[in-house]
Amino acid sequence: MSKSEFVQVSENGGVLDVRINRPDRKNALTHEMYSALTAALELAASTASVRVVLIAGTDDCFTAGNDMVDFLNNPPEGDEAPVMRFLGKLVAMEKPIIAAVNGPAVGVGTTMLLHCDLVYVAQSAKLQMPFVNLGLCPEAASSMLLPTLMGHQRAAELLLLGETIGGEQAVALGIANAVFDDQSYLAEARAKAEKLAKQPAASVRLTKQLLKAPYIDALKAHMKVEGDLFFQRLSSPEAREAMSSFVEKRKPDFSKFD
Repeated sequence: MSKSEFVQVSENGGVLDVRINRPDRKNALTHEMYSALTAALELAASTASVRVVLIAGTDDCFTAGNDMVDFLNNPPEGDEAPVMRFLGKLVAMEKPIIAAVNGPAVGVGTTMLLHCDLVYVAQSAKLQMPFVNLGLCPEAASSMLLPTLMGHQRAAELLLLGETIGGEQAVALGIANAVFDDQSYLAEARAKAEKLAKQPAASVRLTKQLLKAPYIDALKAHMKVEGDLFFQRLSSPEAREAMSSFVEKRKPDFSKFD
């Protein structure tokens, strides 16, 4: 099992707790962390006593998305890239996944929620998909799932403008099930996980399979298209300018690009 000091995994009462824990970098995800998250899902899939996966961040943040420095120094490529393996495992997971989200949930921090079965957010949650802002394109099949979930115009607003939405808006748009205060959101999510862990496991898995069956093949195909284009965009002049400006703490200048 791939391990990372920044991804903590523990099992309790049929629930596999997966905690993204890199608070000094707002839980920004590196290639190593993606591999550890994939290993956690593989552990859940292969362990009979695990009925549910609960993914959470730290006290003030879910995840700020990809670690820009790591992506600049080691651009991911192809289906075997750690991020793609994680997304693939997330999509293929037969057991239910619950997310408990607080603070920033940026980029993949939001798109991964589209593949979770239940999502509970804190009042402090700030969801954002700034792919266009970074000279990139959507990933994790978000350009397919979001319009299906909320309609073209609302999805376009989130993806083209890359604006931030709060917990209540995430619920209104169908991304999350419910919003709670910052003191109770994790306990509420855990209570749902524990309740789900007591349900008949085979029935739970079959129901999840049936829920996804009508679109799963199209989702995988679209994720592949997005991933290929995303990796191409990582080496584009616009993306290099966006990421460099982020690291250098300045505003990007896209005026010289067509």
